[in-house]
Parts: sequence; C-alpha cells; structure tokens
Amino acid sequence: MTERRWRLAAVALVAAVSAGCASSPPARFYALSAVGVAPPEARAPGLAVGVGPLVLPEYLDRPQLVTRESGNRLRIDEFERWGGSLRDDFLRVWSENLARALGSERVRLLEGELRYGVDLRVGAELLAFEGNDDGSARLKVRWAVRDGTGRRTLLVRESDDRQPLSAPGDSRALVAALDELLARFSAEVAGALAALPPTPPETAAQAR
Repeated sequence: MTERRWRLAAVALVAAVSAGCASSPPARFYALSAVGVAPPEARAPGLAVGVGPLVLPEYLDRPQLVTRESGNRLRIDEFERWGGSLRDDFLRVWSENLARALGSERVRLLEGELRYGVDLRVGAELLAFEGNDDGSARLKVRWAVRDGTGRRTLLVRESDDRQPLSAPGDSRALVAALDELLARFSAEVAGALAALPPTPPETAAQAR
C-alpha cells in the first residue's frame, strides 16, 4: 500500500471512530435529595445521633444506576449515572432526613475518628436500592442501633419497601422514587430512635 493510501485509510478510521462517538448519547448524572417525610412521634430535638457505617453490595457500589430485570439478571446503564459515590450520597441524605425528622441539629456522619459525643449510633447494610422492571423501585436494608460507645446493640431490624415509578423506564422517575423510599426509611429509623429509652449518663460519658 502506498503512503497516500495509508493516509486515506487513517483518515477514514478516524472519521469512523468520531462518527461512533458522536452517535453515543451523553451521560446523565443524578443525586439523591432529602425529602421531608416523618411522623410527629419521631421528634427528639436534643438527640445526638451518629450515622454510619453503610455497607453496599458490590453490584450497587458502582457509578451506574441499576435495574433488576428478572430473577438474577441486572441491567446497568452506562449513560445513567450517579454524580458521585452512591454510599456517600445515601449517607448524606439519610443523615439530613434524620435531622429533619428528629428536629435535631446533632445528627452527624461517623467519618474517621469520632471527636464528639453521640447518644446513639445507627448503621446499615444496604441489600437492595434499585429499579425493577415491574415499574417500581425497591429499598431493602438491614440496620442496627447501638449506644453512644458502639459497644451495646439496642435494636436490629430489616426494612423492605417499594415505590411505584411515576414514569416507568425513566431514570429521573427512578431517582425520585428512591428519594421517597429513603425518606420513608429515614422516618422509620427516626421513630425507632425517638422511642428508645434515654442513654444512661455513664454510657453517654464514655462516648465523649
């Protein structure tokens, strides 16, 4: 092949690659949002709560939104993505929802070394947080409440909830449904925290 033909072939290859890239849809990015859903009995304005850790299954610990098609089959959309870490986003919104539900300014994420005292700690293992092909979203989570020191478990529960999508197949509708599920879960946790008996003073002091 002559040099001219080599150049023409290279130009054609670049053009083909460029055309393929141009035809790909742009990626869209999403973030969870706090939603105010809480029963009046969840109010506990003086309660100090530490939120975390949160454990995610590997199939959810990724940038893309996930939909369960049927049985064990998952659909992962390369162009519908979380704007950051799903773990961090979930924790951020969960803590904000809890603060609103409890009416407390003392709800904080447990990141690194704990430099302030808390009355209670709540952590969770996320089992499902995804869309379903039946036009719904699902949140399934196992969670536990511990005392301020983290040494004594006070409560262990598993929550499983679903929310219909306003527009099945639409990623914005999916994220809105996940927001609603997280809000209801937060309200459930807030109610459980508010119903627990006060932490003994000596236990609270050990957490400081």
